[in-house]
Amino acid sequence: MARTPSTMRALGTQAPNFALPDTTGALVSLSDYSDRPGLLVAFICNHCPFVIHLREVLAAVTRSYMEQGLGVVAVSSNDVDRYPQDGPAEMAVERRAAGYAFPYLFDESQEVAKAYGAACTPDFFLYDGNGQLCYRGQFDASRPGNDVDVTGADLTAAVSALLSDSPVNSEQVPSIGCNIKWKPGNAPPYFG
Repeated sequence: MARTPSTMRALGTQAPNFALPDTTGALVSLSDYSDRPGLLVAFICNHCPFVIHLREVLAAVTRSYMEQGLGVVAVSSNDVDRYPQDGPAEMAVERRAAGYAFPYLFDESQEVAKAYGAACTPDFFLYDGNGQLCYRGQFDASRPGNDVDVTGADLTAAVSALLSDSPVNSEQVPSIGCNIKWKPGNAPPYFG
């Protein structure tokens, strides 16, 4: 199991635009969340052991965030020619099985992953109501096999601060996960 860290984009970076199909085929875009107090964009996939490790807690905490008004989307950007288990039909099955309430979007071109600087699954990007990056990093310190409980503590602290109009702690720890499965010749310069 490869361990790839997130790129830790500069805080304050503006959310890149996106318009991607969800598991029902409906198009979901950044502008759909312009009236929200913030937006969480999570890069995940179906088969990654790091995502599987936290999926139940991710489903629960994001449902709570959404009830508080936060926009939440997840994006799968893996090359489905080499990893067909991460394709749209399988994403629909995984969305139901995991209990994800958020739209699960398919980034076939991988351009959205590149625009966000996503490098691994899971990779989390939290934007404030002005579309500025206020958190990027780990869900929590739990990893497959390290015997640390999955709580979502790091991400939850950032979302709680954002939703209460408090400053988000700028000391953030990179996420660790499987690398995004780039199409041959498509890996961005920051990867590698």
